[in-house]
Amino acid sequence: MKAFFTSFILAACLYAGIAEAQAAGCGKVSIAKMRWGSAAIAASFDKYILEKGYGCSVTIVDGDTLPTLASMSGSGTPDIASEFWVKAVKPQLDAAISAGRLVKGAEILADGAVEGWYIPKFIADANPDILSVQDALKHPELFPDTDDPSRAAVYNCPEAWACEISTANLFRALDADKLGFTLIDSRTPDDFDDSIARAFKNKVGWLGYYWSPTSVIGKYDMKQLGFGVPHDQVEWDACTSVPRCANPKVNAYPVSQAFTLMTGAFAGRAGPVIAYLKARSWDNETISQILAWQDENGEDNENAALYFLENYEELWSRWIPADVAEKVKASL
Repeated sequence: MKAFFTSFILAACLYAGIAEAQAAGCGKVSIAKMRWGSAAIAASFDKYILEKGYGCSVTIVDGDTLPTLASMSGSGTPDIASEFWVKAVKPQLDAAISAGRLVKGAEILADGAVEGWYIPKFIADANPDILSVQDALKHPELFPDTDDPSRAAVYNCPEAWACEISTANLFRALDADKLGFTLIDSRTPDDFDDSIARAFKNKVGWLGYYWSPTSVIGKYDMKQLGFGVPHDQVEWDACTSVPRCANPKVNAYPVSQAFTLMTGAFAGRAGPVIAYLKARSWDNETISQILAWQDENGEDNENAALYFLENYEELWSRWIPADVAEKVKASL
């Protein structure tokens, strides 16, 4: 009996040691929350999955592209950047990955980050001949300037945004002013979004720059128009993205990629968590719908992540093993 009791205690201790080792395999994790909406929700979603599904202890820290890359590559913190846009820092990122300081996970935005000029879908449906930006510019009567009814309008980004420069250069490359259009520079991001909301409320045309994934694209049915030419990166770097470029040419916007990044040290100890971070990916329509729900209801990122968990189980349950998914569902 004494031998049995001793064996029982040893087995219990061994089990506890294994459980403790498994927990330590995830342990404390830090996740960078970038400043834009889709990335902030992704960080909150990852926190929930890692805590409820894998038993991690997660801290969210503020992040931004350049400082987060420098910190992850240099000091090994934070452990994860849930949504990291790679285009602006590709040489530095490639070097850090080659050196093993960083590890690339899933391409979280499956469609990439999409930029371009848009019109409302109700305008596109009523005018099937409008397939490109050039086609839209043939119909100034459909896109009235609310401040000057004799002119049409192309809406630009707020000042100091990179898209303000590219949109202004493309406006000049297309000779849009000669076709009766005025370039409307938005004073603030809210003014920019409100111009779209007014167009849909009043059922009038709107033409201008926008991007996805965003709450606006999730809320309003917009159609992106092409420019009739492929993206030319050399031209983009030399002129399209340069303020007041002397001789801009028509150019299509690039598609930016966004990946999940991990430090090499975290990837080495992450265990099964790394499989999740290499699998988790959503399309722009899905995350735009979540952003629209968040905006309409005035919710924070944590509740937006819960909304996704409660309403998109068919999608997120594919990213994790069944037993982990059951833990997450049980916690909701």
